[in-house]
Amino acid sequence: MTAGWALLAVAVLTAPALPRRHHRAGPGGRSTALVLDLTAAALRSGKPLADALALAAPAAEPAVAHLLGRVARLCALGADPAEAWSGLPRDGPLAEAGQIAVRSAASGIRMAGGFERLAADIRARRAGAATARAHRAGVAALGPLAACFLPSFVCLGIVPVLVGVARSALSGVLG
Repeated sequence: MTAGWALLAVAVLTAPALPRRHHRAGPGGRSTALVLDLTAAALRSGKPLADALALAAPAAEPAVAHLLGRVARLCALGADPAEAWSGLPRDGPLAEAGQIAVRSAASGIRMAGGFERLAADIRARRAGAATARAHRAGVAALGPLAACFLPSFVCLGIVPVLVGVARSALSGVLG
């Protein structure tokens, strides 16, 4: 019964030290790479950018789909590529997609290649971040593990040996 309370106390004391992260998919979330791949496929099939974006946008999160739908509507109306993509956030994958689109506005094939490379980069960054999180989780698990097993190792492994050595040493001295 006491060991249970001790473990509960260790858990309560070590829990605040564990890292807490809340992952939210915002603009540039999980589906951005998919949307870029779908847009690239539509561009390679000969669709204009406005149609390609309109076809791919439903695969995105609602916030990203709204932004891409706006870009598609502006492109369909004949807006300058820089103006059409200017409403996107200035950081993240959508900004990079906008830069690619503005640079290669004259050629859908070049834009498709750029979107495919960006999608591959996004996936590679996500895989690297996931690997790093997995490594950190392993390291974070060592604290509670050590807090639980080290005291029991000392009590069950080291203390009896020390008591035995002390008894034999004292019995030789005392007589």
